[in-house]
Amino acid sequence: MIDLIVVAFGRGNMDKVCGIEARGFILASPVAYHAGAGFFPIRKEGKLPGDTVSESYALEYGEATLEVHSDAVDPGDRVLIVDDVIATGGTAAAAAQLIERLGGTVAGIACLIELEFLGGRKKLDGYDLFSLLRYA
Repeated sequence: MIDLIVVAFGRGNMDKVCGIEARGFILASPVAYHAGAGFFPIRKEGKLPGDTVSESYALEYGEATLEVHSDAVDPGDRVLIVDDVIATGGTAAAAAQLIERLGGTVAGIACLIELEFLGGRKKLDGYDLFSLLRYA
């Protein structure tokens, strides 16, 4: 799984890998290690110490907010976003907006499972999305 993600985006094509809370951490950490890139977490609101930047987004059942440390991304960093599941795409889109607000470029979005019937890929149009398993 880890090898497939790294091969899909290429070693040396990312400076950092971020994992979205919490299962994304499990996938993103070894991807970062294997790719020779740095790692940072994107977490739910209020869980990171220090100075953070936040992004709110709509859920099927309400609203949520993600946060990242304000110094996690350097201007020009190429960042791969990793999560376990892409459903409606809101979480990954919010993560991408955080990275771009900090001056980074989204190198791609990788996930283990994509729930195609929820249409998340449409919300992530313009980003290179790689999913290992797709459920129509």
